[in-house]
Amino acid sequence: MGVITTSDALAIANERELDLVEVAPQSDPPVCRLMDYGKFKYDRAKKEKDSKKKQHVIQNKEVRFRPGIDVHDMMTKVNKAREFLEEGARVKITVMFRGREMAYTDNGYILIDKIMELLGDIAAVEREPVMEGRFMTTFITPK
Repeated sequence: MGVITTSDALAIANERELDLVEVAPQSDPPVCRLMDYGKFKYDRAKKEKDSKKKQHVIQNKEVRFRPGIDVHDMMTKVNKAREFLEEGARVKITVMFRGREMAYTDNGYILIDKIMELLGDIAAVEREPVMEGRFMTTFITPK
C-alpha cells in the first residue's frame, strides 16, 4: 500500500476486520502488514506440532552385566541388546563391580570385548569403555 500514517493503517485494518502487525520495526519507516493474527498463530502452532511428529528421537537403552556372569545369562542380555539395536536405539553397556571385583576391572574389559564380538555385525562402538566409580560403561549404536 506504500507509506501511510499509522492512524490510516489502523482504520483500514478495522474496516477489513484484520490486525495491523509490525513486521520490521528496525526499518525506517517501520513495515507493517494487515493479517488475521489469531489465524497466523494457529497455523504456526500447527506447523510446529507437525514437525515434532516427524522428528525421530533416538532412544537410549541400557543393559547391565556383572563380571562373573554365566554364558547363558550373558547371551540372554546380548540378545536383548540386539533387539534394542534393531529398533534403532543407542545402547549403553554397563558392567557393575562390587566389593573385591573392583580389584579385577580387567575382567570388565574382557566381558565388553566378548559382547562386542557378538554384536559386531550390527553395532559400532560410539564410546570406548570407561570406568566411572563402580561402573564400566560404553555406548554402542546401530551400524
